[in-house]
Amino acid sequence: MKKVLLLWITGWLMVACQHHSQWELIWEENFNGTELDTAIWSMIPRGNPDWQNTMSYDERCYELAEGKLTLRGIINEDLQKDSSPYITGGVWTKGKKSFNRGRIEVKAKLNGAQGAWPAIWMLPFESDKYGWPQGGEVDIMERLNHDTFVYQTVHSHYTYTLGEDKNPPNGSTANINPHDFNVYGVDFFPDSLVFHVNGVKSFTYPRVETDKEGQFPFDISQYLLIDMQLGGTWVGEVDPTGLPVEMEIDWVKYYKRNN
Repeated sequence: MKKVLLLWITGWLMVACQHHSQWELIWEENFNGTELDTAIWSMIPRGNPDWQNTMSYDERCYELAEGKLTLRGIINEDLQKDSSPYITGGVWTKGKKSFNRGRIEVKAKLNGAQGAWPAIWMLPFESDKYGWPQGGEVDIMERLNHDTFVYQTVHSHYTYTLGEDKNPPNGSTANINPHDFNVYGVDFFPDSLVFHVNGVKSFTYPRVETDKEGQFPFDISQYLLIDMQLGGTWVGEVDPTGLPVEMEIDWVKYYKRNN
């Protein structure tokens, strides 16, 4: 029995080592220090979409300490200064750092609340050139309220405008440990996107043969968004008694495939 167990462990370790040896870490953000690296990151400004309409530069929505970035959703106590009842923090690499053909991983802890909608996602770096949804959207992680799972989804002209979200399926869900940090990731290949949580593959979106346009616009440079959101059509109403709510980010890593 011990010999069988040893062989199994040895085989598992060989597979794990082969898996990791495929990727070379070329950039990482560990959020050391007390201020954002503004050469890489910007705070997300207020905007009209549901995900953006509570974004704020308010310093209470951001904290860098002990090697972690914390993004908060809080009650807005000064409605004369800002008419939004809630304000939230978010960061992006728009116009500063791009990612293309590789693996993105983000280690984060998502604290739940009714109306909380934290997300880690990507959009075309040349957003003015491609527009939405023609350039696509890659949602590495979205979590609603107190869910014990996350959504992983892609959007494009093909899935959104043409409604082709079943051929192939444009999203799935993956279980998480809701009380701890989890690692959310996606691999960008020329012919597919492969999503994973804690190193376990959870969903693949392939390039397919079709006479309809815009099915796989994802083989282009992307920028990264990490944001704490509150309220909206999808997540529903906010329960203010559950605020403040936090999203803690330990690190971001970007790998390139060795071959």
